[in-house]
Amino acid sequence: MVMSGCAGETTRSPEGQGSSAPEEKPEQQARVIGDGSTSISGRQPNQPVPRKLGKNGKPPQFVVFSWDGAGEDGKKLFSRFRKAGKRYGASQSFFLSGIYALPEAKSHRYAPPGHASGASDIGYLKDKNIRATLREVRKAWLDGNEIGTHFNGHFCGPRGVGSWSADQWKSEIRQAKWFVEHWKTTTGFKREAPLPFDYDKELIGGRAPCLEGQQNLLSAARQMGFRYDSSGNGTQVWPGKKGGLWDVPLQEVPVPGRKFETLSMDYNFLANQSGTVHGPVAKHASYGREMRQGLMKGFERAYKGNRAPMVIGNHFEDWNGGVYMDAVESVMKSVCRKQEVRCVSFRQLVEWLDAQDPGTLAKLRKLGVGEKPAGGWKTFRKDARTTKLLSGHGAGGTKRQ
Repeated sequence: MVMSGCAGETTRSPEGQGSSAPEEKPEQQARVIGDGSTSISGRQPNQPVPRKLGKNGKPPQFVVFSWDGAGEDGKKLFSRFRKAGKRYGASQSFFLSGIYALPEAKSHRYAPPGHASGASDIGYLKDKNIRATLREVRKAWLDGNEIGTHFNGHFCGPRGVGSWSADQWKSEIRQAKWFVEHWKTTTGFKREAPLPFDYDKELIGGRAPCLEGQQNLLSAARQMGFRYDSSGNGTQVWPGKKGGLWDVPLQEVPVPGRKFETLSMDYNFLANQSGTVHGPVAKHASYGREMRQGLMKGFERAYKGNRAPMVIGNHFEDWNGGVYMDAVESVMKSVCRKQEVRCVSFRQLVEWLDAQDPGTLAKLRKLGVGEKPAGGWKTFRKDARTTKLLSGHGAGGTKRQ
């Protein structure tokens, strides 16, 4: 997949991706790190080459599918969507909860800020599910997906992450890293293969529980080497930076047949439908249709309008009979093979954003929800270049070829 500026210029492969640059395959013999839980295995496979916008100035339509928690339990939703991503040509962001690599018998190793040792508002996984999760994480990364973080104990409300200081957030991040980097120490799974990446370098972003505490999280995350955050509430406009990090929030999308919009996440649709994970069975199908139609309306609004990247967030849960999972897979199948669409991870998106001219991004951010450039995309690149020169970026520099 090549994230070219003019998406239509690339050829399409059977998986719906653009053409790829030659890949550097992981080394046959990985160099293990620390206790052998992680390793350095070479450049990650299946990564696109970010390029500046082409002459016609029309950006690809990026879509990011992201997953909070990302554990493989008996529902096997991690493996389902990892395989779906391969099937439909979607790289995804899997936000791993750190304690999903920590056995409950060793829960005392987790010191959550403001809570007792080992406390967590989400459950610890059984040993067999920790093994399964680690295997899915390994496969997901080798497939080209991103492994981010959903942090650890998922504390929300008055004593939750929204009350944490920047230093407390740094403690949470350090622990999330440590659990992933030392699972062989805590689990005793000595025969399991190491994860094929250095998590200290792989981890560049995540999403906070309940979308709370972003202000202090940004301060901590910047100091801990993050490059983006997806903990905010937003609309379908081009992302900018907040606190030194790319701010790529969940977005408000239409709710079909209703006069309001809701965030592009399964939980938010559920909250506006049944208000419970076990709503009336007779309404399950309609709940799923409503979410699918809402996401598709949001996608079409961006695709035919300002081309703002679309961010979709979800949980590996079977709420209301699993209809939200079916809706998300249906959307993935429908959009990822469309012309000029790139289904990417957050890491791949911010790589593309970093490769663009500042003036180009500034002009993209001026477009409102669903708004096309006044003169069309053909004049957009020319206007963006003028904006860049007038703002002082690139003025007096090297001669253009």
